[in-house]
Amino acid sequence: MSALICGSLAFDTITTFPGRFAQQILPEQVHILNVSFLVPTLRREFGGCAGNIAYTLSQLGGEPLVMATVGSDGHEYVKRLQSWGASTEYVRVVPDTYTAQAIIITDIDNNQITAFHPGAMQSAQLTVVPSRSDIRLAIVAPDGRDAMLEHAAQLSAAGIDFIFDPGQGLPMFDGTELRHFVEQATWVAVNDYEARMLCERSGETLESLSRSHLKGVIVTLGAQGCELWQQGVRTHVPGVSATEVLDPTGCGDAFRAALLFGLERGWPLERCVALGNRVGALKIACRGGQNHRVDASQLTA
Repeated sequence: MSALICGSLAFDTITTFPGRFAQQILPEQVHILNVSFLVPTLRREFGGCAGNIAYTLSQLGGEPLVMATVGSDGHEYVKRLQSWGASTEYVRVVPDTYTAQAIIITDIDNNQITAFHPGAMQSAQLTVVPSRSDIRLAIVAPDGRDAMLEHAAQLSAAGIDFIFDPGQGLPMFDGTELRHFVEQATWVAVNDYEARMLCERSGETLESLSRSHLKGVIVTLGAQGCELWQQGVRTHVPGVSATEVLDPTGCGDAFRAALLFGLERGWPLERCVALGNRVGALKIACRGGQNHRVDASQLTA
Protein backbone atom coordinates (compact mmCIF):
# COMPACT_ATOMS: atom_id res chain seq x y z
CA MET A 1 0.00 0.00 0.00
CA SER A 2 1.32 3.44 -0.94
CA ALA A 3 0.92 6.50 1.29
CA LEU A 4 0.13 9.63 -0.75
CA ILE A 5 2.04 12.61 0.62
CA CYS A 6 0.57 15.94 -0.51
CA GLY A 7 2.85 18.78 0.49
CA SER A 8 5.85 20.90 -0.34
CA LEU A 9 9.30 20.17 -1.70
CA ALA A 10 11.68 22.95 -0.79
CA PHE A 11 15.28 23.93 -0.30
CA ASP A 12 16.06 25.01 3.26
CA THR A 13 18.71 27.56 4.09
CA ILE A 14 19.32 26.90 7.79
CA THR A 15 21.17 29.32 10.04
CA THR A 16 21.83 29.44 13.77
CA PHE A 17 21.63 32.52 15.99
CA PRO A 18 23.84 31.97 19.08
CA GLY A 19 21.50 33.91 21.35
CA ARG A 20 17.83 34.23 22.25
CA PHE A 21 15.25 35.94 20.06
CA ALA A 22 13.46 37.15 23.18
CA GLN A 23 16.52 39.18 24.15
CA GLN A 24 16.58 40.96 20.79
CA ILE A 25 12.89 41.69 20.29
CA LEU A 26 11.34 44.33 22.55
CA PRO A 27 7.60 43.57 22.90
CA GLU A 28 6.68 47.23 23.37
CA GLN A 29 8.50 48.13 20.12
CA VAL A 30 7.13 45.49 17.75
CA HIS A 31 5.20 48.17 15.83
CA ILE A 32 8.57 49.52 14.65
CA LEU A 33 10.42 46.22 14.56
CA ASN A 34 13.86 46.42 12.97
CA VAL A 35 16.16 43.60 14.04
CA SER A 36 19.15 41.84 12.57
CA PHE A 37 20.51 38.46 13.71
CA LEU A 38 24.17 37.57 13.21
CA VAL A 39 24.20 33.93 12.05
CA PRO A 40 27.76 32.54 11.92
CA THR A 41 26.70 29.16 10.48
CA LEU A 42 24.73 28.44 7.32
CA ARG A 43 23.73 25.23 5.56
CA ARG A 44 21.57 24.46 2.53
CA GLU A 45 19.46 21.33 2.86
CA PHE A 46 16.74 19.47 1.02
CA GLY A 47 13.48 20.13 2.82
CA GLY A 48 9.78 20.80 2.50
CA CYS A 49 7.18 18.81 4.40
CA ALA A 50 6.50 16.25 1.65
CA GLY A 51 10.20 15.59 1.10
CA ASN A 52 10.95 15.29 4.81
CA ILE A 53 8.01 12.96 5.45
CA ALA A 54 8.90 10.81 2.44
CA TYR A 55 12.53 10.54 3.59
CA THR A 56 11.67 9.17 7.04
CA LEU A 57 8.88 6.95 5.71
CA SER A 58 11.37 5.42 3.27
CA GLN A 59 13.83 4.88 6.13
CA LEU A 60 11.12 3.04 8.07
CA GLY A 61 10.37 0.79 5.11
CA GLY A 62 7.21 2.50 3.87
CA GLU A 63 6.27 3.32 0.29
CA PRO A 64 5.89 7.10 -0.07
CA LEU A 65 4.10 8.47 -3.11
CA VAL A 66 4.99 12.17 -3.28
CA MET A 67 2.58 14.65 -4.87
CA ALA A 68 4.30 18.02 -5.04
CA THR A 69 5.88 20.62 -7.32
CA VAL A 70 9.41 21.83 -7.99
CA GLY A 71 10.75 24.63 -10.15
CA SER A 72 13.25 24.53 -12.99
CA ASP A 73 16.00 24.22 -10.35
CA GLY A 74 14.42 21.10 -8.83
CA HIS A 75 15.79 18.24 -10.94
CA GLU A 76 18.38 17.39 -8.29
CA TYR A 77 15.59 17.00 -5.75
CA VAL A 78 13.65 14.67 -8.06
CA LYS A 79 16.73 12.47 -8.44
CA ARG A 80 17.15 12.44 -4.66
CA LEU A 81 13.60 11.18 -4.15
CA GLN A 82 14.14 8.48 -6.72
CA SER A 83 17.35 7.40 -4.97
CA TRP A 84 15.23 6.32 -1.96
CA GLY A 85 12.92 4.31 -4.18
CA ALA A 86 10.15 6.88 -3.74
CA SER A 87 7.82 7.33 -6.70
CA THR A 88 8.03 10.75 -8.40
CA GLU A 89 5.21 10.05 -10.82
CA TYR A 90 3.22 12.93 -9.32
CA VAL A 91 6.05 15.42 -8.84
CA ARG A 92 5.38 18.25 -11.30
CA VAL A 93 8.19 20.47 -12.64
CA VAL A 94 6.89 24.00 -13.15
CA PRO A 95 9.07 25.89 -15.69
CA ASP A 96 10.22 29.47 -15.09
CA THR A 97 9.83 29.25 -11.33
CA TYR A 98 12.08 28.41 -8.41
CA THR A 99 11.51 25.46 -6.14
CA ALA A 100 10.07 26.67 -2.84
CA GLN A 101 12.71 28.13 -0.53
CA ALA A 102 12.72 28.36 3.27
CA ILE A 103 15.20 30.53 5.16
CA ILE A 104 15.27 29.41 8.78
CA ILE A 105 16.92 31.04 11.79
CA THR A 106 17.11 28.94 14.99
CA ASP A 107 18.12 30.38 18.37
CA ILE A 108 19.77 28.54 21.27
CA ASP A 109 16.34 27.63 22.72
CA ASN A 110 15.34 25.99 19.40
CA ASN A 111 12.85 28.75 18.63
CA GLN A 112 12.65 29.39 14.89
CA ILE A 113 11.90 32.29 12.56
CA THR A 114 11.26 31.30 8.95
CA ALA A 115 10.89 33.25 5.72
CA PHE A 116 9.28 31.19 2.97
CA HIS A 117 9.12 31.77 -0.80
CA PRO A 118 6.48 29.40 -2.26
CA GLY A 119 7.69 29.46 -5.88
CA ALA A 120 6.48 26.40 -7.79
CA MET A 121 4.36 25.37 -4.80
CA GLN A 122 1.79 27.95 -5.92
CA SER A 123 0.94 25.63 -8.82
CA ALA A 124 0.54 22.49 -6.70
CA GLN A 125 -3.24 22.46 -7.21
CA LEU A 126 -2.70 21.59 -10.90
CA THR A 127 -1.94 18.00 -9.88
CA VAL A 128 -5.05 16.00 -9.03
CA VAL A 129 -5.23 13.16 -6.51
CA PRO A 130 -4.83 10.03 -8.63
CA SER A 131 -7.44 7.31 -8.82
CA ARG A 132 -5.48 4.24 -7.70
CA SER A 133 -6.65 1.24 -5.71
CA ASP A 134 -3.34 0.95 -3.84
CA ILE A 135 -3.72 4.39 -2.21
CA ARG A 136 -5.76 3.98 0.95
CA LEU A 137 -3.97 6.50 3.17
CA ALA A 138 -2.73 10.06 2.65
CA ILE A 139 -1.61 13.21 4.38
CA VAL A 140 -2.40 16.81 3.47
CA ALA A 141 0.67 18.64 4.73
CA PRO A 142 1.59 22.33 4.28
CA ASP A 143 1.45 23.25 0.59
CA GLY A 144 -0.04 25.94 -1.60
CA ARG A 145 -3.35 27.24 -0.22
CA ASP A 146 -5.45 26.13 -3.20
CA ALA A 147 -3.69 22.77 -3.32
CA MET A 148 -4.47 22.02 0.32
CA LEU A 149 -8.14 22.89 -0.16
CA GLU A 150 -8.51 20.93 -3.38
CA HIS A 151 -6.49 17.87 -2.38
CA ALA A 152 -8.44 17.49 0.86
CA ALA A 153 -11.71 17.65 -1.08
CA GLN A 154 -10.43 15.15 -3.67
CA LEU A 155 -9.25 12.69 -1.03
CA SER A 156 -12.57 12.93 0.78
CA ALA A 157 -14.53 12.39 -2.45
CA ALA A 158 -12.36 9.36 -3.24
CA GLY A 159 -12.97 7.87 0.21
CA ILE A 160 -9.28 7.92 1.11
CA ASP A 161 -8.50 8.31 4.82
CA PHE A 162 -6.09 11.19 5.40
CA ILE A 163 -4.28 13.14 8.07
CA PHE A 164 -4.88 16.89 8.06
CA ASP A 165 -1.55 18.47 9.00
CA PRO A 166 -1.89 22.25 8.47
CA GLY A 167 1.48 23.13 10.05
CA GLN A 168 2.78 26.57 9.17
CA GLY A 169 0.01 26.85 6.58
CA LEU A 170 -2.71 27.08 9.22
CA PRO A 171 -2.85 30.92 9.30
CA MET A 172 -3.89 30.91 5.62
CA PHE A 173 -7.33 29.56 6.51
CA ASP A 174 -10.30 31.03 8.35
CA GLY A 175 -12.55 29.21 10.78
CA THR A 176 -15.02 28.00 8.15
CA GLU A 177 -12.26 26.53 6.00
CA LEU A 178 -10.57 24.85 8.96
CA ARG A 179 -13.85 23.29 10.09
CA HIS A 180 -14.34 21.95 6.55
CA PHE A 181 -10.83 20.44 6.53
CA VAL A 182 -11.63 18.68 9.81
CA GLU A 183 -14.98 17.42 8.47
CA GLN A 184 -13.17 15.77 5.56
CA ALA A 185 -10.15 14.41 7.44
CA THR A 186 -9.77 11.15 9.35
CA TRP A 187 -7.08 12.39 11.76
CA VAL A 188 -5.73 15.84 12.67
CA ALA A 189 -2.07 16.35 13.62
CA VAL A 190 -0.82 19.68 14.99
CA ASN A 191 1.75 21.00 17.44
CA ASP A 192 0.64 22.72 20.65
CA TYR A 193 0.77 26.23 19.16
CA GLU A 194 -1.16 25.17 16.06
CA ALA A 195 -3.70 23.38 18.28
CA ARG A 196 -4.47 26.63 20.09
CA MET A 197 -4.85 28.50 16.80
CA LEU A 198 -7.03 25.76 15.30
CA CYS A 199 -9.34 25.80 18.31
CA GLU A 200 -9.50 29.60 18.40
CA ARG A 201 -10.38 29.90 14.71
CA SER A 202 -12.74 26.95 14.50
CA GLY A 203 -14.55 27.65 17.76
CA GLU A 204 -13.90 24.08 18.89
CA THR A 205 -11.90 22.50 21.70
CA LEU A 206 -9.57 19.53 21.34
CA GLU A 207 -12.10 17.50 23.28
CA SER A 208 -15.00 18.48 21.02
CA LEU A 209 -12.95 17.87 17.88
CA SER A 210 -12.07 14.40 19.12
CA ARG A 211 -15.75 13.60 19.83
CA SER A 212 -16.57 14.06 16.15
CA HIS A 213 -16.06 11.50 13.37
CA LEU A 214 -12.28 11.88 13.73
CA LYS A 215 -10.33 8.78 14.72
CA GLY A 216 -7.88 10.94 16.64
CA VAL A 217 -6.41 14.39 17.25
CA ILE A 218 -2.65 14.34 17.82
CA VAL A 219 -0.92 17.31 19.47
CA THR A 220 2.87 17.16 19.54
CA LEU A 221 4.63 18.72 22.54
CA GLY A 222 8.30 18.53 21.56
CA ALA A 223 10.45 16.88 24.20
CA GLN A 224 7.35 16.28 26.36
CA GLY A 225 5.94 13.84 23.80
CA CYS A 226 2.39 14.33 22.60
CA GLU A 227 -1.25 14.38 23.57
CA LEU A 228 -3.60 11.94 21.90
CA TRP A 229 -7.31 12.80 21.93
CA GLN A 230 -9.84 10.09 21.06
CA GLN A 231 -13.57 10.44 21.70
CA GLY A 232 -13.03 13.09 24.36
CA VAL A 233 -10.32 11.16 26.20
CA ARG A 234 -6.85 12.67 26.49
CA THR A 235 -3.83 10.35 26.67
CA HIS A 236 -0.34 11.68 27.22
CA VAL A 237 2.31 9.68 25.37
CA PRO A 238 5.71 10.54 26.93
CA GLY A 239 8.58 11.89 24.90
CA VAL A 240 11.88 10.15 24.30
CA SER A 241 15.17 11.69 25.39
CA ALA A 242 17.44 12.60 22.50
CA THR A 243 21.14 11.84 22.57
CA GLU A 244 21.73 15.42 21.41
CA VAL A 245 19.54 18.42 20.63
CA LEU A 246 21.05 19.90 17.48
CA ASP A 247 18.30 21.01 15.11
CA PRO A 248 14.47 20.84 15.40
CA THR A 249 14.00 21.38 11.65
CA GLY A 250 11.88 18.54 10.28
CA CYS A 251 11.10 16.89 13.64
CA GLY A 252 7.37 17.26 13.10
CA ASP A 253 7.69 15.76 9.62
CA ALA A 254 9.65 12.78 10.97
CA PHE A 255 6.90 12.25 13.55
CA ARG A 256 4.22 12.32 10.84
CA ALA A 257 6.12 9.79 8.75
CA ALA A 258 6.09 7.40 11.69
CA LEU A 259 2.39 8.09 12.16
CA LEU A 260 1.74 7.17 8.52
CA PHE A 261 3.90 4.06 8.83
CA GLY A 262 1.95 2.78 11.82
CA LEU A 263 -1.46 3.63 10.37
CA GLU A 264 -0.57 1.79 7.16
CA ARG A 265 -0.06 -1.32 9.27
CA GLY A 266 -3.23 -0.97 11.28
CA TRP A 267 -1.49 -0.19 14.57
CA PRO A 268 -3.40 1.40 17.47
CA LEU A 269 -2.94 5.15 17.35
CA GLU A 270 -1.06 5.21 20.66
CA ARG A 271 1.57 2.86 19.24
CA CYS A 272 1.84 5.05 16.12
CA VAL A 273 2.54 8.22 18.09
CA ALA A 274 4.97 6.42 20.41
CA LEU A 275 6.99 5.52 17.32
CA GLY A 276 6.69 9.14 16.22
CA ASN A 277 8.23 10.30 19.50
CA ARG A 278 11.16 7.88 19.06
CA VAL A 279 11.80 8.96 15.47
CA GLY A 280 11.53 12.63 16.44
CA ALA A 281 14.23 12.10 19.07
CA LEU A 282 16.49 10.60 16.40
CA LYS A 283 15.86 13.48 14.03
CA ILE A 284 16.58 16.29 16.49
CA ALA A 285 20.06 14.82 17.06
CA CYS A 286 20.91 15.48 13.38
CA ARG A 287 21.08 18.69 11.41
CA GLY A 288 18.64 19.16 8.53
CA GLY A 289 15.39 17.38 7.82
CA GLN A 290 16.81 14.49 5.78
CA ASN A 291 20.10 13.38 7.30
CA HIS A 292 19.06 11.15 10.20
CA ARG A 293 19.24 7.38 10.00
CA VAL A 294 16.48 5.10 11.24
CA ASP A 295 17.02 1.48 12.26
CA ALA A 296 13.54 0.34 11.37
CA SER A 297 14.02 -3.16 12.79
CA GLN A 298 14.70 -1.76 16.26
CA LEU A 299 12.09 0.98 16.20
CA THR A 300 9.22 -1.17 14.99
CA ALA A 301 9.92 -4.25 17.10
